[in-house]
Amino acid sequence: MSSPEHKGHVLLIEDERNLARYLQLELENEGFRIDVVHDGVSGLEKAFEQEYDLILLNIMLPELSGIEVCRRVREAKDVPIIMITARGEVPDIVTGLDSGANDYLTKPFAIEELFARIRVLLRNREPSTPADITVGDLCIQPAARRVFRGEEEIELTPREYDLLAYLIQNKGQALSREQILSSVWGFDFMGNTNVVDVYIRYLRNKIEKTGSPKLIHTVRGIGYTLRE
Repeated sequence: MSSPEHKGHVLLIEDERNLARYLQLELENEGFRIDVVHDGVSGLEKAFEQEYDLILLNIMLPELSGIEVCRRVREAKDVPIIMITARGEVPDIVTGLDSGANDYLTKPFAIEELFARIRVLLRNREPSTPADITVGDLCIQPAARRVFRGEEEIELTPREYDLLAYLIQNKGQALSREQILSSVWGFDFMGNTNVVDVYIRYLRNKIEKTGSPKLIHTVRGIGYTLRE
């Protein structure tokens, strides 16, 4: 088997021991270092004991849920997190992503798909110092991941920020839901494009307060665009 494009240290938190062993062997064969734990409490302790390049995290865990593990890790670290679950409902996806996950896999999945998503996340962590981007009185500072509307700083979740950054980087363009999913989430949601609508609503509620000019516009039959 060929060497992976990226190698790194991965923490796998998965209570299904057969699946955990399978993933461990496959990832080690690709050149990754793997630490494996089987419950949420041990996973959280391990995540804080060491620095990892990536965390693979099951949602349904004994002792402490994957959602809570993700939330606590995200409060202190920006390590990429891929959540793994047998559930594929949009509310579960949104909950996982809101807790700070970068990506989402529903069982069963092909190992090649996991490798592809790991490569995307590790590649996206390459350092850069992009300039601030503005549309009207809205400004994002990519280097610091901060957002301002006029003088007011707006608090966004990691996924909300990524969505807004994509919209503002493509300001004036009509973007389909499929384009947004592919670019912001890094993968297709198997038809669940309504997760985009959910996050657009979140963004509008935060950046388009009463009296502020509308910035995010619906493009009928296509998707969304951001413009003054």
